[in-house]
Amino acid sequence: MNGVHDMGGLQGFGPVQLETDEPLFHAAWERRALGLTLAMGATGAWNIDQSRAARESLPPAQYLGSSYYAIWIAALERLMRQRGLVTADELAAVHQGTVAAAAAGPALRVLRAGEVDTALARGTPVSRPAAGPAPFAIGDRVRARNLHPPGHTRLPRYVRGHVGTVVGVHGAHLFADAHAEGRDEAQWLFTVEFSAADLWGPQGDPRDRVSVDAWASYLEAA
Repeated sequence: MNGVHDMGGLQGFGPVQLETDEPLFHAAWERRALGLTLAMGATGAWNIDQSRAARESLPPAQYLGSSYYAIWIAALERLMRQRGLVTADELAAVHQGTVAAAAAGPALRVLRAGEVDTALARGTPVSRPAAGPAPFAIGDRVRARNLHPPGHTRLPRYVRGHVGTVVGVHGAHLFADAHAEGRDEAQWLFTVEFSAADLWGPQGDPRDRVSVDAWASYLEAA
């Protein structure tokens, strides 16, 4: 997905501004936004890659004009509407401050407050048995394929078509692109290191390296 979210390497947005002693949340509603997102994710109504895809597919003007947690809430609303967990009228009432009693929905798994720390520490396993030998090894030169899929992908646009070196082999893992479509597909996962000069030409510092984790289908032998 060539969405506006894939901003790595883009010019015109200025440098990243670091905030000294930045708080975890800049407003009380951000804390609630995180809590709601975790609670709804724990229901099992969607997976993490479907959640990411919902954020990525927001209209560009809305995405660029929204703060980090505002993007999370907009995506959460989209996911809930798609699965019949909330209606457009109910969401409109929330935004207008005229919330009425909602109709009973389907029974969902509930994440209790006392379970949050354990659930976050445990995470969700994404390693899978490998169906065959790794197609690449450490030291191999590989090219990131010039892919432009219509759906979710974890391959950054700025490395597509460029050659790098495999520096890590991580076994087989759940393939995010397929997971966003609800499929459990495993692929070998690699860390590929690129030279900044190869990625951005003379403007890239040749001393800098960019490392990207990439599934096997993102890569081909150089």
